[in-house]
Amino acid sequence: MTATTRAALEFTGVSKVFDTGTTALSGVDLSVAPGEFVAVVGPSGCGKSTLLRLASGLDRVTDGTLEVAADTTSFVFQDPTLLPWRSALGNVALVGQLRGVGKKERTARAADALALVGLTDFAKSFPRQLSGGMRMRVSLARALVADPQLALFDEPFGALDEITRLGMQTELQRLFQLRGFAGLFITHSVSEAVYLSTRVVVMTGRPGRIAADIAVPFAHPRSPELRYTPEFAALTGEVSHALEGHHS
Repeated sequence: MTATTRAALEFTGVSKVFDTGTTALSGVDLSVAPGEFVAVVGPSGCGKSTLLRLASGLDRVTDGTLEVAADTTSFVFQDPTLLPWRSALGNVALVGQLRGVGKKERTARAADALALVGLTDFAKSFPRQLSGGMRMRVSLARALVADPQLALFDEPFGALDEITRLGMQTELQRLFQLRGFAGLFITHSVSEAVYLSTRVVVMTGRPGRIAADIAVPFAHPRSPELRYTPEFAALTGEVSHALEGHHS
């Protein structure tokens, strides 16, 4: 990020203490520039998801400052969180409905978003009729229909089987390249973090702090075969080493 580029998201000395007295985050400095995709890895309970809740406005910092320069922000949860009584198209169009967009326009935008994730033929299908991977694609389409400048991802592929998960990683990095949003992606998978991101941030155990910030040099688009190269293995090893050194 150059000095003249304003970060889409910036944490400066951020700490978060819950009402229970638990300190989730302590002194976190983290920025995400426009066009960056930053993945965050760390041990369970280190405050990774808390970062997203703060960034989305679902929670407030205790100390420090948080600046969100993006005009539009989307949140993709661990679960697709689709409304079972709405079709795939209806779930995606809900964003426009809540924002007061006219029916014709919001339906057209939803159809375009479903086309981006390859689900045009399933627009009329209900969540119960879709596979886990398809439901997550609908969730991605719902996030993209808002044309976000900042997209937040809370382990969205964690519940998928391995083959579907690998496919969704390829799909997400294609969408990132196409749309160019700033992304903050939480995951427990080091391989997933390296494959998707432009930077991998490693957090310590609770209270969460930034232990390492590692650049990922691979250009987009990234083929699935990248995962089997020596360079990829070396970088995942570097991230894993940093993670193991700060697991508690």
